[in-house]
Amino acid sequence: MLKILRAVSGLSLAILVPLFARAQSVTSTPNETGPYHVSQTFHVGGEGAWDYLTVDPEHKLLYVPRSTHTMVLDARTGKTVADIPGQKRNHGVAIVPSAGRGFITDGSDASVTVFDLKTYAVLGKVKTDEDSDGVIYDPASGKVLVVCGDPGLLIPISPDLDLATGSADSKVELGGKPEFLAADGMSKAYINLVDKDQVAVVDTKTMKVIDKWPTAPGGSPVGMSMDVAQRRLFIGCRKPRKLVVMDADNGKILADFPIGAGVDATKFDGDDFASCGDGTLTVVRETTPGKFQVIQTVQTPRGARTMGVDPTTHTLYLPTAEFLPQSAGQTRPRPKPDTFMIVVVSPTAK
Repeated sequence: MLKILRAVSGLSLAILVPLFARAQSVTSTPNETGPYHVSQTFHVGGEGAWDYLTVDPEHKLLYVPRSTHTMVLDARTGKTVADIPGQKRNHGVAIVPSAGRGFITDGSDASVTVFDLKTYAVLGKVKTDEDSDGVIYDPASGKVLVVCGDPGLLIPISPDLDLATGSADSKVELGGKPEFLAADGMSKAYINLVDKDQVAVVDTKTMKVIDKWPTAPGGSPVGMSMDVAQRRLFIGCRKPRKLVVMDADNGKILADFPIGAGVDATKFDGDDFASCGDGTLTVVRETTPGKFQVIQTVQTPRGARTMGVDPTTHTLYLPTAEFLPQSAGQTRPRPKPDTFMIVVVSPTAK
């Protein structure tokens, strides 16, 4: 599992981003000539690493796991709205507005923390398995889907589960180590198997693996997103460094593009985005049916390897920090204390 690498690996230089006051929103001049640009940076600070960022577009909130706690930020200002405690090594957040609950995966605790979406109070925990990592809500099955990397599992959870007496559903053996996943809303979930260079296809009605597709020419697939309408999967691969476009109906590779080092997430919002730890955000567009091209590479601070997107404003949010210089023999740089930030990438005004 690559959970720790998300925060710090593959980075050899300190980030050259100035540090301002905590939670201050700094608006910058667009630094790109393409359709997207870094529009501002929220200097949040606080302790802890980071992983997957989740956007609540209706309430304009950002859910940001910070190792032992999960910050809830105002997506317009970066200011802290709430801070949910009680995790050991968290990774991702799924929100289910219909149930009024949110779900935070905790890899070290082998559990999911459940919290109230209105009060942010912790309601309880659901036992999962070690290395609980990526998490999404699948509307077709009505389940929160949790992937556990080291044991190679998918674990469904009912959002309205009685936390005092209930438990997660039966575990699904994936036959490889999962990273992230996407669902089509029509009973299929697609899960990257990072150690097998494959995508596992799961029928979320029967909760069975029904197919596996190779990601070649990309390998070590981690980022996963989907264009549900056009049935495209966008897969961020690390070895070699590729953004792979796959047909979600048959696993056929439709296109592939070189990307930066240390990809960890892809997101689809009309265009597809691959965020990489080397400070690049690759933007791919389907220009005509079945034809794709890179339309821009946005320069971001190093370490900005995960992201969330607000589909109502078409704004991307990428967490990162400044880093201390690496010493001899040190394989991973350490973030500077209290320099955590959210980099905001927006559409460029026409």
